[in-house]
Amino acid sequence: MSDRIYCCIDLKSYYASVECVSRGLDPMTAKLVVADPERSDGTVCLAVSPALKALGVKSRCRMFEIPTGIDYIVAKPQMRFYMEKSAEIYSIYLRYVSKDDIHVYSIDECFIDLTDYVSLYDKTPRELVVMLIDAVKRVTGIPATAGVGTNLFLAKTALDITAKKSPDFIGYLDDYEFKKTIWHHRPITDVWNVGHGIAERLKKYGVFDLFGITKCPEELLYKEFGVNAELLIDHAYGKEPCTIKDIHEYKAKSNSLSNGQVLFSDYGYEDALLIVKEMAEQLVLEMVEKNFVTDSISLYVNYSDGKNSGGTKKLSFFTSSNKTILKEFTEFFRERVDKEKNVRKINVGLNNLVDEYFVNSDLFLRYEEVKKEKKLQHAVLDIKNKYGKNSILKGISFEDRATQRERNRLIGGHNGGENADR
Repeated sequence: MSDRIYCCIDLKSYYASVECVSRGLDPMTAKLVVADPERSDGTVCLAVSPALKALGVKSRCRMFEIPTGIDYIVAKPQMRFYMEKSAEIYSIYLRYVSKDDIHVYSIDECFIDLTDYVSLYDKTPRELVVMLIDAVKRVTGIPATAGVGTNLFLAKTALDITAKKSPDFIGYLDDYEFKKTIWHHRPITDVWNVGHGIAERLKKYGVFDLFGITKCPEELLYKEFGVNAELLIDHAYGKEPCTIKDIHEYKAKSNSLSNGQVLFSDYGYEDALLIVKEMAEQLVLEMVEKNFVTDSISLYVNYSDGKNSGGTKKLSFFTSSNKTILKEFTEFFRERVDKEKNVRKINVGLNNLVDEYFVNSDLFLRYEEVKKEKKLQHAVLDIKNKYGKNSILKGISFEDRATQRERNRLIGGHNGGENADR
């Protein structure tokens, strides 16, 4: 799709910028971090303003890592507020382009297909992006940066790499510019979708940049990365066949629900199991509310030493029973988790979700028992939906090391602001 042109717009240090504007401060000059001061000094900063970054403060640093001697403001996260502001910014884009030409990638980042608007507005792609960015800045006060490219990958890469060096913070990449500026760029982890794990695996073959991938035998790449090698090879040549239209039309083959949290301190074996049970119960309620059942669970834990364990477990039948699923998670936890190690991060999931109407579930195996439990689950959902997530809780959520009560007040793992628990 080389005849198309895209942009990827990123709201600069978004959470920090929102907080600065709400205080009447210039987002580009104010020294501000978004972090919860009520947590320990080991808490990760959700955002750092550009002025602090210029002083060497890293984006996702921990509070204690901010150098002493720097005066700065600490803003408590307000996720609901950030989401509302993001929706407002999306509405600004809609004044200029159709929703069919926008893909919201995250709360602070989106892709826009500019192709049909170049002639409509009689502007160059760069001028179009400036128009959009200026509109957002004029209405909200929030600055932005952008990448422009002849496909989605090039637009994103232009944003992540070349925009930083551009005087107007707008990068541009076509096939020629990509080969000229990105092929030999290092570290390769600056490139979209190339994490440290992939970089380490490429390093084994003496590959340190995208150009190196183009010189690596494809059969070797497929052997190392499987089907994911196709995406890696395409991106090494600056290719990306997927369009925004394709994204909008995509329908997932299977559904799943997952939940993860980084614990604020080391958790021992039994305390970690407590958290798994809390998280699993929350997922089961979500599943019941959507009228789904599952026959697969997943559990992954990261230890304090950086290592991890876990996996996926197939159940013998479909179920939405909280009692059954908690039993399976407990057994799986005891099988896979090391008793001697402290846990710092937990992820749980319910996989292969299907509509309960279409499968034979355990409802037919233990009819009266499961029917009674399902009725209770819906009663709990009704209460929570009417009075808030913390209006009814299991006893385990009142134990000292439990986290569900606090997490129910959060949005995206952070403080949601006023009435966040509703």
